[in-house]
Amino acid sequence: MPEHSQRDTPTWQPPADPEQFGGLLDAAQLDNLPDSAFAFPGLRKEPLVSASHVRNALARFDQVEGASDADRALAFANIRQAASYFGVHVSEDSWQDLMRRR
Repeated sequence: MPEHSQRDTPTWQPPADPEQFGGLLDAAQLDNLPDSAFAFPGLRKEPLVSASHVRNALARFDQVEGASDADRALAFANIRQAASYFGVHVSEDSWQDLMRRR
């Protein structure tokens, strides 16, 4: 059984009111989100506040700049947790699979 590190333990938490986050988020909404709402919490990139945002995070995963391998491992864990919550299918088994999508 593989060992889990802190970097692949999800930090994502569902939004208090997911109904309010259906479309694009403006700057004020992004600023008001806690770090736990983002796939990349340290970078505050790729918010995970709805099913469409989870799908966007999966599609744009390889475009996030300035992310270390540890950041990507945590982001993938967060995306998987949010995907489960919002009912989004994730076929990839690791963050490296998302880097090879193109």
